[in-house]
Amino acid sequence: MRNLLKTGLHFDWKIVTITIVSTLCLMVDYYHRLTPKAWGIVEWKAVDRTILYLVIPLLITLLIFREDPRKYGFTLGDWRAGLPITVLAIIIFAPVLWFVARGDTSMQDYYKSQVSGLPWNTFLNLLGWEFFFRGWILLGYARKFGPEALWLQAVPFALVHIGKPEVETLSTIFGGFAFGWVAWRTKSFVYPLLIHWFVASFTILVAAGMLG
Repeated sequence: MRNLLKTGLHFDWKIVTITIVSTLCLMVDYYHRLTPKAWGIVEWKAVDRTILYLVIPLLITLLIFREDPRKYGFTLGDWRAGLPITVLAIIIFAPVLWFVARGDTSMQDYYKSQVSGLPWNTFLNLLGWEFFFRGWILLGYARKFGPEALWLQAVPFALVHIGKPEVETLSTIFGGFAFGWVAWRTKSFVYPLLIHWFVASFTILVAAGMLG
C-alpha cells in the first residue's frame, strides 16, 4: 500500500499558495460582495477588487512569503523602457479600439452604461487586477516556470472575461500575453496598468458614443 501511495511529487509552496489564493479570489469576486454598494463616487465592485487583487496578495507577500513586493512588480521598474512602450501601445491600440467599439453592437450595449465609472472606478478595478495578474501571478510563476509564465497567467485572465462581448473575450488570451510581456520587460505592473486603463476607458467612451 505504501508503494501505491508514493508519487514522487514535490511542490513549491509559494507556487501552490499563489495558485490556490488567486483562484479563490477570482471565485469570491464572482459570487460575493465584500463591501457596501457604494463609497461615494466609488463603486463597491472597485473596492472589492482592490481588496481581493491588491490588498490580499500584498499581505500574503509581506506576512507569509516575507518578501519585498517589488519582486512581484510593485515598483516603477525600468521606466525608461516602460514609458515608451506605454505610449507606443496607446498609439497602436487607439485606432483598433475605435474600429471595433464603433462597429460591434455587443460592445456598445455592454459598455454604454459604464461611462459614469470613468476614470476612478475603471482605475481602481484595474489597479488590483493588473498587480494580481501581471505582478503576483506572472512574476511569482516566472521564478519556477520562466517565460512560460506569460502564457500561464494569460489563461485565467482570458477566462474571467467570459460574459463580456465575444470579440473582446476572444482577444484576451493574446492581450493577456501582451500585458504580461510588458510587465516581464519592465519588471513592473505599472505600465500594463496604464495601457489597460487607456484601453478600458477609451473603449467605454467610443462604445458609448462619447467620442465622435
